[in-house]
Amino acid sequence: MSKIPHRLYLTEEQIPRQWYNIRADMKEQPDPLINPATMKPAAEEDLYPVFCEKLAHQEMDAATRYVDIPEEILDIYKVYRPSPLIRAYNLERELGTPAKIYYKFEGNNTSGSHKLNSAVAQAYYAKEQGLKGLTTETGAGQWGTALAEACSYFGLPLTVFMVKVSYQQKPFRKAVMETFGANVIASPSDTTAVGRKILSENPNTGGSLGCAISEAVERAVTTEGYRYVLGSVLNQVLLHQSIIGLETKAAMDQLGEYPDVVIGCAGGGSNLGGLMAPYIQDKLTGKGNPRIVAVEPASCPSLTRGKYAYDFCDTGKITPMAKMYTLGSGFIPSPNHAGGLRYHGMSPILSKLYHDGYMEAVSAEQTRVFEQAVRFARVETILPAPESAHAIYTAIQEALKCKESGEAKTILFGLTGTGYFDMMAYSSYLEKTMSDHIPSDAELQIGFDSLPKIPGIQE
Repeated sequence: MSKIPHRLYLTEEQIPRQWYNIRADMKEQPDPLINPATMKPAAEEDLYPVFCEKLAHQEMDAATRYVDIPEEILDIYKVYRPSPLIRAYNLERELGTPAKIYYKFEGNNTSGSHKLNSAVAQAYYAKEQGLKGLTTETGAGQWGTALAEACSYFGLPLTVFMVKVSYQQKPFRKAVMETFGANVIASPSDTTAVGRKILSENPNTGGSLGCAISEAVERAVTTEGYRYVLGSVLNQVLLHQSIIGLETKAAMDQLGEYPDVVIGCAGGGSNLGGLMAPYIQDKLTGKGNPRIVAVEPASCPSLTRGKYAYDFCDTGKITPMAKMYTLGSGFIPSPNHAGGLRYHGMSPILSKLYHDGYMEAVSAEQTRVFEQAVRFARVETILPAPESAHAIYTAIQEALKCKESGEAKTILFGLTGTGYFDMMAYSSYLEKTMSDHIPSDAELQIGFDSLPKIPGIQE
């Protein structure tokens, strides 16, 4: 048998032409969204004031297993897809492990991450509906950059509310978004009612994704012809991101390989949800049984230390409530946290699968994560995003276990993007000024105390 190549690219013709909807194969569905105005399960039409209509349909559709990707979206995908499946030969040698390590690299586009897969789709549906513009939030800036690219392509105005601490730490992310025509506002801001309220209560806050979501939703629903779009968490986003896993499985099938363990970083769930899509399908249908591991920061541990409960998806409590693993919508992660995995909750799909035992979850302190990010960069030549480095950290731990046991397991992880806009974080690590903050039970309890009461559902 010929040696497996360092990088395997599928051809353009092999790009999947359909997205895969995980919910179609789930034995039990995630609990429905709750409309905060009625305290009843939300209908598709309830989402129309916030989301594009076709995206609202995708959000609620649990029956359609495969969704055709429109040709206009495929045309843009072909600019930067297929993305490579890489065999980490150098990392294997560095670790002295018998394990085979693969990673799917999503950083070969200007946004530097996997986020473009859903940004293109969401901008396309907005343009198709004839909308005048979009609003969104961004944490580390990857989603804002991706959506700015997509909106530029379709000629749609975009307003991005960027978490203030990231806005200050990553000025060049802002510059890239503005290069593509986006209007970028540090959040919380005085440009919205919810932003002014948050600032009045905590004038020195560094912000959070929950704050930024609140501002973006408010701006969308108060501006004629505008809608709001989100880069993670939502069912529709996991649908679009399934392109990652479908490509990965096609490439691994071509090599005659199948992962024993699939690892992804987890903030809101878009990257892991996309990478694992065909493999969780195998688990749900009994065709395979790979371990699936979500890795989250110890400073924002929604899966490993959160509660499985209904919660608002935003700090201002204006979005529908979702049943998910959450730290409470008022939770603000430590400002010294360097990555974009700052969200207080987790994808309802991933939350349900984790709750039902189909997935595992671990957390990692950022100094340990950056130690392995540097190690990886030095042997594999790619500077990883801090988010992706969480998956790298855990993949290395799994490979070292194989070294001890002598097992030649096949490890697959998602390298979601590059870290070129995260050099302040890398400098902090290299200069030994980076610290770890792990919230105490008392700190987490403050967020849990804010969980909503829903008559007859969550008292």
